[in-house]
Amino acid sequence: MTQNSSESLGRLIRDARMQRGLSPEQVAQALHLEPSDLRAIETGARELDLASLTNIAATLQDPALTPTARTMHLRIKGPTKLAGSIDVRSSKNAAVALLCASLLNKGRTVLEGIAQIEEVNRILEVLSSIGVKVTWSDDKSELELVRPEMLDLDAMDIEAARRTRSVIMFLGPLLHLLPEFQLPYAGGCNLGTRTVTPHLQALAPFGLDVQATDGWYHASVREGHDGVRHITLTERGDTVTENVLMAAALHPGTTVIRNASPNYMVQDVCFFLQALGVQVEGVGSTTLTVTGLEEISTDVRVAPSEDPIEAMSLITAAVVTKSELTIRRAPIEFLEIELAILGDMGLKYDLTPEYSAANGKTRLVDITVHPSDLHAAADKIHPMPFPGLNIDNLPFFAVIAAVAEGRTLIHDWVYENRAIHLLELNKLGANTQLLDPHRLVVNGPTRWRSQELICPPALRPAVCLLLASMAARGITVLRDVYVINRGYEDLANRLNKLGADIQVFFD
Repeated sequence: MTQNSSESLGRLIRDARMQRGLSPEQVAQALHLEPSDLRAIETGARELDLASLTNIAATLQDPALTPTARTMHLRIKGPTKLAGSIDVRSSKNAAVALLCASLLNKGRTVLEGIAQIEEVNRILEVLSSIGVKVTWSDDKSELELVRPEMLDLDAMDIEAARRTRSVIMFLGPLLHLLPEFQLPYAGGCNLGTRTVTPHLQALAPFGLDVQATDGWYHASVREGHDGVRHITLTERGDTVTENVLMAAALHPGTTVIRNASPNYMVQDVCFFLQALGVQVEGVGSTTLTVTGLEEISTDVRVAPSEDPIEAMSLITAAVVTKSELTIRRAPIEFLEIELAILGDMGLKYDLTPEYSAANGKTRLVDITVHPSDLHAAADKIHPMPFPGLNIDNLPFFAVIAAVAEGRTLIHDWVYENRAIHLLELNKLGANTQLLDPHRLVVNGPTRWRSQELICPPALRPAVCLLLASMAARGITVLRDVYVINRGYEDLANRLNKLGADIQVFFD
């Protein structure tokens, strides 16, 4: 068995365990293993023979193992017509980045309007477990974070850390706070291999050395480079840019970051660092110049910007149900390419004049989508780093293409597995064909039909199934929607206020 196949099997075992809501301790005990042995299996560090694999599969299906929490499902009755208006909430990706960045600050950090989603909950569980004081205001509109003088990484909530990829962004702050530390391998959506090599390469000039073994990143910090640090990212990734920004913030000198991501969550981190007193030049461009501080101890209050991915989700909801819907507080700078493509496909929409977000910097508009007859895009639809079509918005075009007349080619060159998850749309009546792990052909229009489905272990494809279900005649059951709750706050009830018929139920 190859290392790749061991890792693939490990991911499948981990996903199956998490889908049932079983803890690693429960499954390890049932298999007569130590939890560390199960972690080795789930990370691909241990090979399995057929007998062991069969035993694990039987154990994961054993009804005697009670889930650690109730599993949430959705019952969607369609077809739906939506109407009215809805506000876009704050960005998931900005929220988790700011939570990680709060580790830089010895003062009091207050974040306004943070979405109460599972991804945020997991990071807060990790922060609380290592000693950060986390306090919500009574109305949950503000979140206060106060870092202790010494973090206790030995007390980290490992299960919470493994359920999110965002923990990788602890590297940037922690390299200034601890000479040695370890972090668990990151989890989150199953989208295929996402290498951490760009992070390690970019943080090496700050003295960070990382060895990845046995399900952990083992980090040690040596003396970094003196003088101006010129760092060219080999990948224009959002999280790697954020990691370097956080590392540079506590470097009392100048760091020049080239090929940086100028995406929305990166800009929010830049605005946060500026509020802390860190000098950041070039915000919104691919070259960032950071002049850091020896120490950061500032009482600060910031508000993350609105989420362009949620905005695109709501636009898609209107498109697929052929409804007239107004999406308020949409960050237009990060939706212009998507709207241009939709306009070329025949979508009719109106925009209000621009106004400022709570951070005073992000440009917002209200978008009114009108029922439209769409045709397939003339060219393939593919993501690009900002200012191109957002990588996280690409899956929504599979649902949109399914209601358009003609053949659309979607090229998801970033992830190995995400296009495969979009094949689940076929169970609702779509005609999608996988050319290879990265390319999907969608033929429309679609007569949606109801079905019983299990959420795929990937956030955006799971939301695509929910949106398509609203257009399907009959009752669709979407089981185990934890992955949707990772990125969306109370989405079912918010859609119900617009006219959807979605019931939440539990096992």
